[in-house]
Amino acid sequence: MNTKNLVLMALLVGVGTALYLVIPGINGGMKPDFMLTMMIIGILLFPTVKETFLISVATGVLSGLFSTFPGGFVPNVIDKAVTGFVVLAVVLVLRHFVQKIAVSTVLVGLGTMLSGSVFLSMALALTEVPIDFAVMFATVVLPAVVMNAIAFVIIYPIITNLLKRSNFQTSVTRA
Repeated sequence: MNTKNLVLMALLVGVGTALYLVIPGINGGMKPDFMLTMMIIGILLFPTVKETFLISVATGVLSGLFSTFPGGFVPNVIDKAVTGFVVLAVVLVLRHFVQKIAVSTVLVGLGTMLSGSVFLSMALALTEVPIDFAVMFATVVLPAVVMNAIAFVIIYPIITNLLKRSNFQTSVTRA
């Protein structure tokens, strides 16, 4: 693992954490997760198992620590780990297509839906918080899909342009 890559991943997680803290919790404390967007950007830039594990665990722990959902720590860690490795598998399978912004945006939307579904499932299984899966999915996860996709379309081109000017070795600079 390259130190520069670790620094860039830490910056992505830091920006995601700051955005996560600014967004208020809605409908029972659940909130749209911009940390997830940054995690997926990190996986797109560094599509390896080591980097995916590291960014998924870091993102899961931080989003769990700052979660406004009652008992949300463990569901956050689990959902980020599952989502991270599923996104990595898709990125590795669609290696040449994920460089296109439209395909990556769809991947972020689907990753957000997966993350929200896993989070809600784990929250239902592990906590005694009375939540209605369908209502939470419709009122929190689906708006989060739209917000994460919009954030990705704005942030990802900026990051890729900056990386192309630098000497970082990422999947974007090698493409």
